[in-house]
Amino acid sequence: SVAEGGALVGRELGQYRVERVLGEGGMGVVYLAEDTRLGRLVALKALAPRFTKDPARRERLAREARAAAGLTHPGIATVYALEEFDDHLYIACEYVPGDTLRKELEHGPLPLPRVIDTAISIARALAAAHDRGIVHRDLKPENIIRTPGGDLKILDFGLARFRDPSPSAAALTGDGTILGTPAYMSPEQVRGRTVDFRSDLFSLGTVVYELATGVHPFAN
Repeated sequence: SVAEGGALVGRELGQYRVERVLGEGGMGVVYLAEDTRLGRLVALKALAPRFTKDPARRERLAREARAAAGLTHPGIATVYALEEFDDHLYIACEYVPGDTLRKELEHGPLPLPRVIDTAISIARALAAAHDRGIVHRDLKPENIIRTPGGDLKILDFGLARFRDPSPSAAALTGDGTILGTPAYMSPEQVRGRTVDFRSDLFSLGTVVYELATGVHPFAN
């Protein structure tokens, strides 16, 4: 199963040579892999089987990956491709070295100037996505990396939701389906209602509060 952390390490999937596990979560496993055709490292997200077996879910993932692949912003990790190997779906994304904001929080709250700079950088990246009609839906410290050069990158836009007014798209984009991390979700997202850019702003506010204080605003 792709959900088993090290299951793919050392294997080749098409042009991708899987090197090691970068992280695991409810959506599946993220691996560091080499794209042997282009000679670059990528983050290869192996989606959990429950997200790839249903035809409607597969179509939704394909549509959303295509939408996310159209995002070009220095604060957003680029989505390269949606791949299929052995009936499993994978999203190939830009590999971003560095530490997540969760790692930074292990040392306590950030200095105020750093909090402000961080919040501005994240907000600008989100604005670029929202201008394209794309809502992240899972913004949290684990999904934001600061590179060794000090730049910030938002990860996991390959699983975002994009705005499409057509009835068929509404059926595919999963309103009523709760995806994300409850501690950072807006109230409407927790209730399974339709979300828009304001939901990401709620999550951003939660993240910024945590960066400034070192504690989650709803911890109690």
